[in-house]
Amino acid sequence: MRYYLCCGIGLFLVLMACKKEPAKAVADVLQNKDVAAVSEAKVGPAKVDMNISVFLDLSDRIDPEKYPNPAMEFYERDLGYINAVTRTFENHVLHKKIREINDYLQIYLDPEPADKTLNAKIRSLNTGFNRYNAHKDSILETSRKYDSITRIIYETAIADQDFVGSDIWGFFKTKVKSLCVRKGFRNVLVVLTDGYIYHENTRIKQRNRTSYFTPQDIRREGLNSGKWMKRKEEGDYGLIPAIDGLDSLEVLVLGINPDKKNPYEADVMVSYWGEWLLAMGVRRFEIKTALLPADMNKIIVEFLSDNP
Repeated sequence: MRYYLCCGIGLFLVLMACKKEPAKAVADVLQNKDVAAVSEAKVGPAKVDMNISVFLDLSDRIDPEKYPNPAMEFYERDLGYINAVTRTFENHVLHKKIREINDYLQIYLDPEPADKTLNAKIRSLNTGFNRYNAHKDSILETSRKYDSITRIIYETAIADQDFVGSDIWGFFKTKVKSLCVRKGFRNVLVVLTDGYIYHENTRIKQRNRTSYFTPQDIRREGLNSGKWMKRKEEGDYGLIPAIDGLDSLEVLVLGINPDKKNPYEADVMVSYWGEWLLAMGVRRFEIKTALLPADMNKIIVEFLSDNP
């Protein structure tokens, strides 16, 4: 009887010890060299479920012949921004407890390329991790896969020289809610663009409000002087809201590249974008010019890491 009692007490203590042992984060079970390969910043509290979408503007802005930049070509900057996003996402997943992992990362273009093979590669970038598939190798493969395939996407677009524009306004109107917003998640849309909005199939004008704006439009509207803000307000110039109810979406716009002929261009562009996002219900956003990736990395990491 004493023997069974001792065994029972021992078994009870073992079970209690197992019960109290906290679940380990993925990073805890990785070797140091694997964790070191990931950015140090975490995306807010580790338990937050992230849903990050990246939208690529593949208009002629990425053409190194039309818009050369001796410091770094604009498409190379985009690739650097994408790397910062994917590595921050990886790090977020690695620092969550395995049972809490439920995070998504995906990439979008609008219009989609006509090349079926390229479209298949783009779809292969749709990434989702949960407690059942969050293995070390698959997590750390995310940035490597994105680096490789997004480079192919950009280089193919440049080689084809078929720049039909990027339908940013149309994407917000018809797709952003269904593709970029998940209930119960922290939803972030990263838009890589020069800041101008134009597509040949989405041209709507309502008095002085439009679904597009280009450097020519800004000059035509007289928003190229020190009195641009007064003229903009009096004429009610701006973008037509594409949709409403985007209060559960955060937006990070990267790569703004204002026309150098107008010293006020950047301010006008930020005003257009800011008013537009607010009108659609976006509560948190940032709009940044085309910095070098080394300088943009901190901005990206901080935006994704701050949990409002």
